[in-house]
Order: sequence, then C-alpha cells, then structure tokens
Amino acid sequence: MAAVYTQPVQALIDELGRLPGIGPKSAQRIAFHLLKASGDEVARLASAITEAKLRVRFCSRCWNVADAELCPICADDRRDPSLLCVVEESRDIVAIERTGEYNGRYHVLLGAMSPLDGIGPEQLKMKELFVRLEPEGVREVILCTNPNTEGEVTAMYIARMLKPFGIAVTRLASGLPVGGDLEYADELTLGRALEGRRPLSA
Repeated sequence: MAAVYTQPVQALIDELGRLPGIGPKSAQRIAFHLLKASGDEVARLASAITEAKLRVRFCSRCWNVADAELCPICADDRRDPSLLCVVEESRDIVAIERTGEYNGRYHVLLGAMSPLDGIGPEQLKMKELFVRLEPEGVREVILCTNPNTEGEVTAMYIARMLKPFGIAVTRLASGLPVGGDLEYADELTLGRALEGRRPLSA
C-alpha cells in the first residue's frame, strides 16, 4: 500500500502520536493545524518547548517542576512545613492549589508504584520523602495519590513505611471518583476531599 502522507508529514504525526493522551486522529489534527499555521506561530511553539526543556528542572526539596533551586511553594516561608502533601505528579499540585484549602508543602513522587510495569519504590522519590520528615518537622503526611489501583498501592506502602516515624498519615476523603485522576477533579470536589481527609492505617 502506498504511503498516504509524505515522509516529513508522517514523521510529524508519528512524533505527536507518542505524546500521552494523543491518539492517531488527534496527532493528524494537530499536525495539519501546525502545517496551516504561520511560520511565527510554529517558531513560538518550538521556542517554548526548547526553552522549557532547557530551563525547567526539579525542585531540590520536593521534586516539583521549577526554574530555580527551589520551586515557588518551597521558597515561600508562609507555607506550613509541618504539613506534607504527597502527590504523584507536579500537575496534581496545581489541582490541589486551586482549592485554596491547603497551605502546607508538597512532595512529588514522579509516578506511582506499578509492579506489572516494573515501577517499585526505588523508581520513585520515596527515599527523598522519608529523609525530609525529621529535618522539616513534619507532623502530618497527606497522601494524595490518585484513587486508582496504582495510587492505592502507593499510598498503602507509604503509610506502612511511615508507621515507625509516629507521624499522622491521612488520605483524601471520599468525593473523588475511583479510577480517576486528580488533575481532572473540579475545585469543589477536591476541596471537600481535602477538608475531609481521614487517617490511614497500614
């Protein structure tokens, strides 16, 4: 069967299709949008991607994305250091911050445990979490992993590991849909879940 698109177009579609959440049809739509866009628009997009890749790194304390040694939340001395909210990805922080209900710090695991995919505690920022607890005077860890199988496994593992520290461990209350992702939750639902967090026994 003859190729439908020329090689440069197909290469663009293939690369876009590798992005998370972008299927073949979406990749085609975005590719043709870019081909119809002006040279300036495409150059701005390419420049934004390149600049982000060059300048953005991970916060040395919490592993949130940052463009300095510390992310803006860790650098803010008005935040309560005794409260630590553990999330899977940086985008989950944005969702929680939108609620206006939380004034502590965060720790980003950069994923969730998934034994079938070969992702265990060693592949996540677990060790970095545990070494923060005593120096920062953490008295409560709020586990805000996603309410799906991987998120639950991760939360239970952390709760078990935190037992010897004598720190309160809580989990978001009901209100979040099981199998969903934090980034898609609305502010009201997430705010109520945060307010009604409950102790988690390992």
